[in-house]
Amino acid sequence: MLQVGSPQTTRRIPTVSASPDPTGAQPADERIIEAFLDHLRFERHLSPNTVEAYRGDLGGLARFQGRGGVDLLAITHAGLRRWLAQLATLGYARTTVGRKAAAARTFFAWALRRGLIEADPAAVLAHPAGASRLPSVLKASEAEALATAPPPTDAVGLRDRAALELLYGSGIRVAELCALDLGDVDLDGRRLRVLGKGGKERVVPIGDYAAEALETYLERGRQVLLAPAQAPTEAIFLNRRRHRMTPRDARAMVERYARATMQGRTVSPHTLRHSFATHLLEGGADIRSVQELLGHASLATTQRYTHVSRGRLFDAYRRSHPRA
Repeated sequence: MLQVGSPQTTRRIPTVSASPDPTGAQPADERIIEAFLDHLRFERHLSPNTVEAYRGDLGGLARFQGRGGVDLLAITHAGLRRWLAQLATLGYARTTVGRKAAAARTFFAWALRRGLIEADPAAVLAHPAGASRLPSVLKASEAEALATAPPPTDAVGLRDRAALELLYGSGIRVAELCALDLGDVDLDGRRLRVLGKGGKERVVPIGDYAAEALETYLERGRQVLLAPAQAPTEAIFLNRRRHRMTPRDARAMVERYARATMQGRTVSPHTLRHSFATHLLEGGADIRSVQELLGHASLATTQRYTHVSRGRLFDAYRRSHPRA
């Protein structure tokens, strides 16, 4: 059995370059936003994707405020409410408006702690109600059909089968999949080491199907995707440009095979993660174990993103209630 790495290997936590991407805000606002983003990166250890989401949300707020010739830190509670109302008028989803409001609350709380403002204009900002939606869940047969859809006849097919088997077989996030390095895989021990949100590491098991697909890809596919003159890389999954696969690449890959096997049904990497958790619960796993496997800091998050079938609930009622 191929031994690629060990969970005891030291892992570097990737960081985002400190050079800011333009947000379209005034220079003074750009500098204050970048200082806040450094706080998120180096003190709170948030993921690069999360940091960039904050950059976009706060950049939009700074542009909104700047149209009136007022700096970002001078915005009032009424100004924040006007901003959120405009977002709703423009057709932004309630969940998106809620996320942007949360970004503003976090930013101004930080600014208050740093003494940059005398009062927090977002302290009593309302939380826009979000729609309560559960991601769709695949049947076990559908997940199997999707995972085995890539033809194991070329390097890309081997890569895609390994990636799909891992997404469904381990429930890892798409960003965690793309960040996997050779040293993170222990095929003999049937486990992966992944770097989750907030730079938190966890070790997750992988099943026989995923291990076999991954081993085949590493032995027969990965070297084909590496350019002969390319600098050495530890990345497991490579895209057609022979660089580390990105979450966007992985989402497009999942959608491509879903179109071929699901008659146009919308499937994302998170659908596979949600299906992983649901099938574990329906198979009898306890929710605390599922929480650990998913890397959720809060049990409430696991409860929100897992689905228990109606049949299982009814079975539990019939088995447990004395008058059932």
